[in-house]
Formats: sequence, structure tokens, C-alpha cells
Amino acid sequence: MASAPHGPARVTSWEVPLRPLIQSKPAVWVTFALVHAWLAVVGLVLIPQRAFWDLELYRYWMWLGLHQGQWPVLSGGWVYPAGAIVPMLAAAPGGTGNGSHYATVWAVLVTVLDAIAVGFLLRVPRPNRPESGGTTTGAWWWLAFLLLLGPIAMGRLDGVVVPAIVVALATALNHPRIASALLTAAAWVKVAPGTLLLPMFFAVRRPWRSVVVPGALVSAVVIGAVALGGGFSHVASFLTEQDKRGLQIESPGATPWILAGLFTSSVQPYLNDPIITWEVVGPGTLVAATLLGILQPVALALVVLLLWWRRERIGAALWSGGLARTELLVRGAMVVTLVLLVFNKVGSPQYMTWLAPPVAVALALRLPGWKATAWLSLGVAGATQLVFPWFYDEIISKGPGTTLVLAARNVALVVLLVHTVVVLLRAPREDPSLEAPVESLAAAES
Repeated sequence: MASAPHGPARVTSWEVPLRPLIQSKPAVWVTFALVHAWLAVVGLVLIPQRAFWDLELYRYWMWLGLHQGQWPVLSGGWVYPAGAIVPMLAAAPGGTGNGSHYATVWAVLVTVLDAIAVGFLLRVPRPNRPESGGTTTGAWWWLAFLLLLGPIAMGRLDGVVVPAIVVALATALNHPRIASALLTAAAWVKVAPGTLLLPMFFAVRRPWRSVVVPGALVSAVVIGAVALGGGFSHVASFLTEQDKRGLQIESPGATPWILAGLFTSSVQPYLNDPIITWEVVGPGTLVAATLLGILQPVALALVVLLLWWRRERIGAALWSGGLARTELLVRGAMVVTLVLLVFNKVGSPQYMTWLAPPVAVALALRLPGWKATAWLSLGVAGATQLVFPWFYDEIISKGPGTTLVLAARNVALVVLLVHTVVVLLRAPREDPSLEAPVESLAAAES
């Protein structure tokens, strides 16, 4: 049941004694340290070969560059954009040889970046109410998400770009040029953040000057640096390297086949050795992978139309100072992210980290109507950790329990996408600035 338009958010009985703790910023920081210490212990000590395996690849690539002069992109095609060299190189002071402390330095790097993001989540005020100050809700939710997602949130390249997305979304409407430059720089590390420029384009007054130009300038700097290093011919190689992939076993698109694999031997897991990825092979999987490659850009184009329609539907109220513009930005970021996940033939577990920034920022801004999205996203995170790294062998061996968990996780992503589209299709309120704040995850969703 939604709270009255001008009244406080409804509070459940268990929340009353916990409110001082929930609202305590020192408690947030203590929990931050504990969560990140646990993620590091799991990745560095308990199961490094499973949780932090990709870091060995990063270390090896940096060793090739520093000791053999064979740099990714500069010396040949690469699966990542050129900017990914920067964070990988930033961990190199830990050493790039076997047995070095490269992974430890990487864990520290991610922890520092996450701390910056939490600082922004704690300070960002509610739109049109700067005197209200920040709230701890977004930070608490993000820490819960990281804990549920597990070491994959720290031991992959996505752990570097996600904090940048949080900062960009939290500052996009007040400082769109900085946010655009930050998202573009992050996109040159991992492509996904660049798609969030789409909702930004529709949520700012001067999109060409505030979004397109800063992004173009950052891209020009990156491309120029690659050209100076002799790798201009490979600068876009990350776009074609993905073509070598089949239907990855964790992807939502593979769900019908992994379920069918429980009952038939015609569907089998397959290790794609060149890229060290498990894929699913069976009748129709090649067609499905090809189809997803077509559907994803089509779905993104439809999202652009949806965001344009939403902006036109709101009309002049978009610039009235209420929550409508913020909701367009953050909900738009959520729908773009979900399109990337649902219509993706890859579906690696670290991709689930992309869900976190829109939800954490929405809760930090106390936007209404995010309860279902927040809880379902936490469920996605927890299911993902069960699948990888803890019980991934069960997926490969067609274990029914873990396979059903993975299938449920993928269905949840589709449900999230449908829910987000439905919310964007709803008629906006006449005065968005009067919407009730969300004080916590326990508050009623309007």
C-alpha cells in the first residue's frame, strides 16, 4: 500500500529499532570494509583459481607488454577496448610474474573505486530538495548486492567500471559533461557503460553539447593515443572479437537448451578453448546465437524510441524541477542495462554487476517505485554467485539443482526487463515533485 503523497514512507515494525543503524554512515563504512575484505579473502585465498581466474589473464597480458613489448590492441586484435589496458596496468606494481601480488593490488584498486562510489551514494541529495542531504539506503543496498554477487564483483574488469557508472548516474543531471566523459572513458574499458549515454541524451536540456561532444572528445583522445602507439588498425577489434563466440551456457538465451539438456544428450556443454568459455551446443544454438546478435541492436533501437516517447509524453514537466527527469535517466539506464543482459549471447556472471548502479542510485535519490526492482536484483545477484563460482561444475555436468537456479535467474532478468518497460510506458504523474520518497527497501512501493 503506497503512502500518502505528502506523508512519510511507511515503516515496518522490524525497521524501527534498526533505523539508527540503517541511518548511520559509520556503520555503512564498517560494513563496506567487512564486505570487501570477505570478497578479497574468497578471491585471493579460498578459491583464487575459480573466482579470480581472469586476473591471471590480465597479469599475463601486462607481462607481455612490459617485458616483451607486445601490448594488447597495439600489437594485434583484443577482446576488450583499448582503455582496458589502464586498470590492468594500474595493478602491475604488484608484479606481473607468476606468484606476484598482482591480484592483491587489483583487489585494493577495486576497493578504492568502490569507496569513491559509496561516498557519492551517501552524499547525493534528493532531486529538487538539496537541503535533505544524502541517505544511506543506496549504499546499504549496493553493499548487499556486492556481498550476494560474491568475488566476481571484485575479480573482473567490470569491478572497475561499475563504480564509475555509479558516480556518473549520481551526477549526470547536475554535471552532464563530466558524467558523459566518465561514461565514455568507462566504455573504452568495457563497452556497456557507453550505452547509458542513451538515457542521458534524453534527460538533459542540451544533449549534443552536454553528452555527445564530451563523449566524442574522450573517444578522440583514446583513439589518438592508440594511433600514436601504432595500433590504429586494431582500435575497433573488440567489436569483431565477440563474433567468435557461440551461445554461452549462462546467457538467458541459452535457458531453453540448458533445461532441455537435463533430459536429452543432444544438448551438451562445449568449451570454446580460444576464449576459455563454456558454451551450449545443440539443435538451434547456432541460429539462436546469430539471432541474438541481431535482436540486441534492434532492442536498443526500440529502447531509444521508448525513451523519446517518454520524454515527449512528460512534456514541459520534464524541466519543472520534479523527479520526472531523474526517473527518466535512472529508469532508462535500467532498461538499457537489461536489454544488454537479456539479448546477449555471452551472459558472463560479471555482467550482473551492471544491474547495480541504476538501482543503487535510484535508492540513494529516494525515487519511488523501485522496491520490486531492488529486491529482484538482489535475488539475481545471489543466484549468480551460487552458479559461479561455487557450483559451476554442476552446470557443466548438467546438475539439475544448479541448472534450475540458473534458469530462474535468467527468467528473473526477463521479468525485470518487462517490469521496467511497463513502468516507462505508464502515464507520468501530473506533478512528479510531489511523489513520496523511498526511505528504505522496506518502504511501500507506489
